[in-house]
Amino acid sequence: MGKLPATVLAAIDDARRRSDDPLALFVYDLDALTRHVSDVMAALPAGVELYYAIKANSEAPMLEALAPLVSGFEISSGGEIDRVVACPTRKPYVFSGPGKLDSDLRSALANRVEAIHLESLNEIDRLQRLAQQAGRVQPVFIRINPQLPPSLSSKLAMAGTATPFGIDESELPEAVRRVEAFSHLSLKGFHVHAMSHQNSVERHEQLLDFYLQRWTEWKALATGAEPPTHLNVGGGIGVDYLTGQRFDWSRLCRHLGQSLAAHEQPPVVRFEPGRFISAFCGYYVIEVLDTKTSHGEHFLVCRGGTHQFRLPVAQSHDHPVIHLPQRPRPRPDTAKTWTVVGQLCTPKDVLSRGCRLEGVEVGDLLVLPMAGAYGYNISHADFLCHPRPVQTFVSEHMRGVSL
Repeated sequence: MGKLPATVLAAIDDARRRSDDPLALFVYDLDALTRHVSDVMAALPAGVELYYAIKANSEAPMLEALAPLVSGFEISSGGEIDRVVACPTRKPYVFSGPGKLDSDLRSALANRVEAIHLESLNEIDRLQRLAQQAGRVQPVFIRINPQLPPSLSSKLAMAGTATPFGIDESELPEAVRRVEAFSHLSLKGFHVHAMSHQNSVERHEQLLDFYLQRWTEWKALATGAEPPTHLNVGGGIGVDYLTGQRFDWSRLCRHLGQSLAAHEQPPVVRFEPGRFISAFCGYYVIEVLDTKTSHGEHFLVCRGGTHQFRLPVAQSHDHPVIHLPQRPRPRPDTAKTWTVVGQLCTPKDVLSRGCRLEGVEVGDLLVLPMAGAYGYNISHADFLCHPRPVQTFVSEHMRGVSL
């Protein structure tokens, strides 16, 4: 986690030469992204698809790099429809999430969305009306909020408890009945996304097995001539920001392949991860503006902050930090434990605590890795009206692209 790719270091050096002010910068390593996703896709068993949830990072260079590799995209807003439609490599996409606007649904219908994930009985009725107006028979998934064993919960539960996501399993028969009764809806499958930030392979194996056990019963609710074929199992694969140890994706895929082989009528399984796809390729680079000690605690005050990189606060963790000194240090014995903060007028603007670093000086750079997902794009970038950071996308086979 402490070694930076040469292309990333070169992008940092180039950005510093171009900037008159201290640096705050995102760098995304597209080579690392494509290598990782190629490995992820190669591990999938037969009959399993992977759609990238672009909410994790929907910048155009990311989508362009991912489109040739993944099965499709998952989107959750009208704005995200615009992004996948603008991608040069057109891929199938599905539309999920609560609170869809009629204008969003009309845009999805006009842009030939592959499937729409229905989140409520009311949404089923609305989509029938809109699809009929558009003259399109729209394939749909019904999102289910099932009863879950306590062992299959997580710190960010999306199902198995009271949430705004999906239709309670008790209402599933009525949901299936409505979809099948409507002239312009076609039931393609079911969608269940129960857990996020899941770092335990064992628990995720148990979750997938639970879904497959329930699949037979869910499928049996459909009585139409064309039964549902797909089971979207969501994403939720976690990233260990503290150690950098990666989720054992290959093991999960082997287990899923065995479970599908043992199933009498297996569905086409679809994953839709976001964080696990894009997190590892990103770096947030900030320059030290000041060093100070207050009530016995040492602070590094840096350009930028949580208004640009909200991830550590959103995740409630202290992000790992890589120190890039700008000149050789004659006294390497000056290590201190630092709290890394930004420029905001709030004590909550903390990126990391307990950072043991040697000889940090004003003008040095700190690099926060694993910043490629839910970092800048979930941040309150306009707070205090600081300038937005440059985002640079690099590859050995292309010049850096900055946004």
